Amino acid sequence: MSLFSILLGGELTVTPRVARLAAGARVIAADSGIRHASALGIVPELWVGDFDSASADDFEAHRDVPRETFPAAKDKTDGELAIDIAIARGATSLVILGAFGGNRTDHEFLHLALAVRLAERGLDVTLSSGAQEGRPVLPGANSYDYGYGTLFSILGFTDLEGLSIEGAEWPLDRIHMEFGSSLTISNRVTGGLIVVLGKGRALLVAQPLDPVS
Repeated sequence: MSLFSILLGGELTVTPRVARLAAGARVIAADSGIRHASALGIVPELWVGDFDSASADDFEAHRDVPRETFPAAKDKTDGELAIDIAIARGATSLVILGAFGGNRTDHEFLHLALAVRLAERGLDVTLSSGAQEGRPVLPGANSYDYGYGTLFSILGFTDLEGLSIEGAEWPLDRIHMEFGSSLTISNRVTGGLIVVLGKGRALLVAQPLDPVS
């Protein structure tokens, strides 16, 4: 497995869990995501983007990091370009940091949807801001390492068929859930959390309380 961390421009609180998730990863920063490198104590192998949101301080602090510059008028965000480059360099597992928050709801939604698409392609994907973490829910059985009391929600991007939840305060057993339903918002872990999905696309968003095992 080849693990890459992608640094995006959203919020990031460096917690022990974040440090463990990214341990040993190769790192690519996307535009203003470079600001997280110092907090993480890492030096990216590449810094990509159109650099419209990086500051003069960012350029000074990371002047030795190799850059790949793209035009502002392009068909992909800086974050998606960074992910594409990581995959081209052999990434099979991605930890996308700074994926939540900030002032661009459109970018945040893209990161959530993109994580699901990448997981469907066979990549292991985790999104994190430190305070929140996102994990794709694929058809089949999906297990998660969250500890007792962890708040989580399942966001459906389509109708969900055959959805079951085990190890939670409000379990479900092979239900149909319509797209846009709030049924799976604000649940809590009570044991080994397993989500089984028959058909559909979804993402689990949690507020992790415990370190990576």
